[in-house]
Amino acid sequence: MKYDFTTVLDRHGKDAAAADGSPYPGVQTRDGLSRIPMWVADMNFATVPTVQEAIISRVQHPTFGYFGVRDEYYDAILRWQRVRNGVTDLSRSDVGYDNGVLGGVVSAVNVMCSRGDAVLVHTPLYCGYTGSLGRVGYKLVESPLRRDAAGVWRMDFADMEKKIADNRIHAAVICSPHNPCGRVWERWELERAMELFRKYDVYVVSDEIWSDLILPGHKHVPTQSVSEDARRRTVALYAVTKTFNLAGLVGSYRIVYDRWLRERVDREASVSHYDNMNVLSMHALIGAYRPEGEQWTDELCAVLGENTAWACDYIGAHFPGVSVARPEGTYMLFLDCSQWLRSRGKTLDELLRAGAEAGVIWQDGRPFGAADSIRMNLALPTKLVQEAFGRLDRYVFGA
Repeated sequence: MKYDFTTVLDRHGKDAAAADGSPYPGVQTRDGLSRIPMWVADMNFATVPTVQEAIISRVQHPTFGYFGVRDEYYDAILRWQRVRNGVTDLSRSDVGYDNGVLGGVVSAVNVMCSRGDAVLVHTPLYCGYTGSLGRVGYKLVESPLRRDAAGVWRMDFADMEKKIADNRIHAAVICSPHNPCGRVWERWELERAMELFRKYDVYVVSDEIWSDLILPGHKHVPTQSVSEDARRRTVALYAVTKTFNLAGLVGSYRIVYDRWLRERVDREASVSHYDNMNVLSMHALIGAYRPEGEQWTDELCAVLGENTAWACDYIGAHFPGVSVARPEGTYMLFLDCSQWLRSRGKTLDELLRAGAEAGVIWQDGRPFGAADSIRMNLALPTKLVQEAFGRLDRYVFGA
């Protein structure tokens, strides 16, 4: 590989929530064990060097006043979407800016709904949707994903239709690929979902922030590409922050083809003046979306695929009573620990604490709407992933 995904970075003292924070205050790690961050959804890999090069080049000029968006910013997005997703009909007028995907979700839903309206979502549900949409007054109507005979998470189209009809729903949020389950939706699944949304005139927010992080053997299908109607009724959200580990810089973008919808989302996003781009974020995207960023992303996905396959195989061999659906995208695992907890007479809180005492800082799955579940981040050098699972075997599941 050209890029380094093996060095263990010391992130302590570098403003990293994953390294310096913990969801388990007061829990002490066993003597002699380091803390392995597997909770916050950012990566323990250095970003592609062209990001730093672009930022450093800009910082060398000592003024940071009001600025205009460079043509190179839009050119980079159009090129990336063409090369990575096969999108050939995108123009710069279709692209808008959001400081973050969650802010983009709220802005789009505000156009599609009135406060108090019901919005369709899938569970397990990314906890950010619960907070952002719930706080501004929307009622989230949950349609649970179901695991089929092969253990693959699937949309329940009959349940979706019933929930839409019963609750008079006109807006839905889908996560593609899905967080926390790691599903990469197949074209037929998106086609069927979008046909259902067309039938009931449901507008769609498609959160595609994970769309670059696709594991080997799978392919991302942009929601807007499955039909002309999907193109018309969908607001799609993307970001370099997830792909290139740039969450601290802030910045995402939306694609809206329909002029009526686009103008209203643009207006809604501009009301508070919150969505003002940062000049360094602009240059970071330009640096990330260079050809070097393509190779870096391909190598990253290969590493994530290896980590995911190794972790799932290890769980199957060493953690009886723990179930996991093998992810197809993202770098998250979502563990169902219900059988293990029942067999041991333990609570999820006890399990989470035991992992933290072993230095494995993982994430409570209950805020995602799944009891007895844990979310784990595998975007670490492989030797750290293996060290973490070895500790879980010795001190937690095998203890």
